[in-house]
Amino acid sequence: MRKAQSPVYSKVCKTEVVCPNDTNPMGILQGGRLVQWMDIAAAVCAQTHAAKICVTASMDTVSFTQPAHVGDIITMEAKITRAFTTSMEIKVTAWSRSVFKTRKSLISESYFTFVAIDQDGKVAAVNGVKPSSATEKSEYEAAAKRRNHKLNPHK
Repeated sequence: MRKAQSPVYSKVCKTEVVCPNDTNPMGILQGGRLVQWMDIAAAVCAQTHAAKICVTASMDTVSFTQPAHVGDIITMEAKITRAFTTSMEIKVTAWSRSVFKTRKSLISESYFTFVAIDQDGKVAAVNGVKPSSATEKSEYEAAAKRRNHKLNPHK
């Protein structure tokens, strides 16, 4: 196993264009499609960090704060917040922007948990995370609290 890595090492930026088959009859991006795109971005981030195949274990609540429409450009940023023994928390933030505008709008954000697996399909250890910025350090600390709450919801 390699030493702890900066979250920047595995950061992923994924871009999609909302096409008609991604939307409901009103031309609004389907939530499930956005979650699928976010999950892919998170998986690439986790696999880059771990240098192993990683599978989605869970995701936090996903809220859709703004709609996205046919033709909008969706940009997602996936960044690891913390690694535990075999799992990692990845924060994914998604923005929408009309091709005719420069301003983007936050449309969703969620935390995904991934588990690394080896070639035999067994859980595998992952590298640590070395946060450097104040935001990364804050996310790192908050990740431990979120994990503790997931593992001990009634405490």
